Amino acid sequence: MRKFVLPGVIAIAAVAALALLAFGVARNNDTSSIDAKVAHGSYPLAPSYRMRLQLLSSSGTTSLASYRGKVVVLNVFASWCTDCAAEAPLLAREQKMLTAHDATMLGVTFEDAAPSTESFDRQYHVDYPVARDASGSFVRSFGTDAVPETFVINRQGKVQALRREPVTAQWFRQTLPKILAGKT
Repeated sequence: MRKFVLPGVIAIAAVAALALLAFGVARNNDTSSIDAKVAHGSYPLAPSYRMRLQLLSSSGTTSLASYRGKVVVLNVFASWCTDCAAEAPLLAREQKMLTAHDATMLGVTFEDAAPSTESFDRQYHVDYPVARDASGSFVRSFGTDAVPETFVINRQGKVQALRREPVTAQWFRQTLPKILAGKT
């Protein structure tokens, strides 16, 4: 009986490893994710398009639908995120360029307290709209579970580009001109 125990344990471990491998491969081939659709040039309508979010600087609310006809660079961030702080000056510079092209940056906080976000916005001179996703459901509908992440939504409300890490000036230079010009 003992001589069957070790081979049995090895067989179970091998089956478990194969199952994990199969799960990982299947997850990477998920063609329904925003990432996969954008990569294949099939731009999906931005999730939670009509969901209302509380604007941080006022008592008003906003939604992606309220920006219809404009390009929106949606940046998901948090005040406690060092990468978010590092990319903040670049986002502020890009907002100036976006405004000249009938476009805007829209910040959405994720897992952050409003006073902390307000302090972050003052410190980094954030001059574009910032909304608070208190429940996290808006941000999670984009497949986000970390910060920073950035999504470029075209004038028709479709996600045309995304970056699930800090943005760079080079990424903006490569991404925005075609979208701002309405070319895909």
